[in-house]
Amino acid sequence: MNYQLKTILHDIRELSIRRGIKNLAIEEISRELNIPVQTLYTHVSNETELVVMILDQERRNLQEIFEKYPYNGENAIDLLLSVGREISEQFKDITLTISLDLQRFFPEIYQHHLELRTNYIFTKIKNNLEHGIRQGNYRSDLSTELLARLYISRLIDLHNPLLFPPGEFSFNIVFDVMFDNFIRGITTEQGIAHYESRIKAMEFVIN
Repeated sequence: MNYQLKTILHDIRELSIRRGIKNLAIEEISRELNIPVQTLYTHVSNETELVVMILDQERRNLQEIFEKYPYNGENAIDLLLSVGREISEQFKDITLTISLDLQRFFPEIYQHHLELRTNYIFTKIKNNLEHGIRQGNYRSDLSTELLARLYISRLIDLHNPLLFPPGEFSFNIVFDVMFDNFIRGITTEQGIAHYESRIKAMEFVIN
């Protein structure tokens, strides 16, 4: 992906956060972002294709976070904490309303996006859990596959409007609380001691 397109997608993403997905008409984007319509149409042919590209970029952004912290013998808790912190920061402006709009107006595209994202996160979390067990930081009496699926289910719950009504909770606050509870439920005494020392050092505050 070239730099111009990546920049345009980033700006459109920010616009969608402010205005909503349903308002992503090409002409509207052109006016709001001061981008010539012809420039937009060199990259996308319609609004549906644009949504696909935005969600593709969202997954690439997520992958870049995980790839930024490859496992090279580091503490598994440190890696998961660093990844969790970046996910919380990068996606803090995403609201439940956006997810609901995607489900409503682009159900098949959104479902495909969720499946790809879920499969990717599942593999990464399962690998981290296996590393953490070998290091003695995570409990060995729990199934890594079960825990990875539990992590995924909690991520999905973040977008459940019945649990977290739009406008009442921000993504990063809900994610931080979920992440903290997840870590505390899987760590050994050694692991929880390390985790608590790290969150103090990183000022990882759970509100």
